[in-house]
Amino acid sequence: MAAPSSVNVAATGELTVPDVRERFGRWLGEHADTLAPFTELPTDVEGVFATLSRLQRLLYEAGWIRLGWPEELGGLGGTVALRGVVSEELAAAGYPPPFSFGTQEVLGPAVARFAPPELSSQALPRLLRGEETWCQGFSEPGAGSDLGSLRMRAVDEGDHWRVNGEKVWTSWAQYADRCLLLTRTGTPESAHRGITALFVDMDTPGITVRPLVAMTGEADFCSLFFDDVMVPKDRTVGEVDGGWAVAMFILSCERGVAAWQRQAWMRWRLGTLVADAPELSDARTGEAFELVHALRLLSRRTLRSLSDGEPLGVRPSFDKLLMSTAEKYLFDAALEAMPDTLLFGDDDPARDWRNDYLYSRASSIYGGAAEIQRNIIAEHVLGLPRE
Repeated sequence: MAAPSSVNVAATGELTVPDVRERFGRWLGEHADTLAPFTELPTDVEGVFATLSRLQRLLYEAGWIRLGWPEELGGLGGTVALRGVVSEELAAAGYPPPFSFGTQEVLGPAVARFAPPELSSQALPRLLRGEETWCQGFSEPGAGSDLGSLRMRAVDEGDHWRVNGEKVWTSWAQYADRCLLLTRTGTPESAHRGITALFVDMDTPGITVRPLVAMTGEADFCSLFFDDVMVPKDRTVGEVDGGWAVAMFILSCERGVAAWQRQAWMRWRLGTLVADAPELSDARTGEAFELVHALRLLSRRTLRSLSDGEPLGVRPSFDKLLMSTAEKYLFDAALEAMPDTLLFGDDDPARDWRNDYLYSRASSIYGGAAEIQRNIIAEHVLGLPRE
């Protein structure tokens, strides 16, 4: 199901956002028959992963999701904003973003920036091609929003780290080939100063993955158990005891660039809501549009800053807070307008609406709880005291 490459200009770095928007939109139209199977996904997570991995490979072979990545990492050059356009146009046309889009934009930039060059040049092309998926090993039973209190221990044993401990709420870890893992390498009281990031193969002996069933009925999350897991030193991402910088960069991507992808999907979902629920009030429609469009403007600012190489500071906290507000409002409106569909419907569209509503409840938790984002904004923008 491969499509011919459409990104074939010699100087990809000269492509502009309007160029990509126009050319990718035309490509979507020309390949509508090939892409049609991706508009309706299986209802189980495993089937969704298999289907979206095929979409990932197709987009890679066509060159579109290689935009904005350095050539030495399997990309075609250019700015981050170029692939942001691709994800937006894909959503606007009614196609779901591949699961790995989130991994690419959250973990991919960190591996590109902090990992040893030989590691990033091997790992990132496989992610872009859809040959493997990654997961994010951050949260622990006693360290969710407070990552500085994590306890998973990595002990220096010469050319390896010996890792022991537990992670939880790790999204789709049962399908992951690699894990970007935060570990404690400093003293127990070293807090954020004693954390080291590791890039771990998930088939390493000693790793146990236990799926956790969410209220959607799907195993969207997992607990991970590490029992004397040996990780080579050359899988260290960033500096030893400098993992906090890696973690904060990842979270800024998760709160910022991921919000750009989410707003694109929410704009499309709002359109389907208006079509599916003609009884939806104008007031509800208008406020949902305002929230989603405001998120678009905020996340566009973040995307442009990343493209220009500017530091993001606390701005992604605004994106993350507005993202969860907009998503909850959108699906509250859907429940109000179509209660019978969401509560009792048994066809595929009803199940999709119900799952999206249930998943929206988590939007104010993952990537940093809303309360944490408000604290960051209060302390660093408003100058309010910590206590």
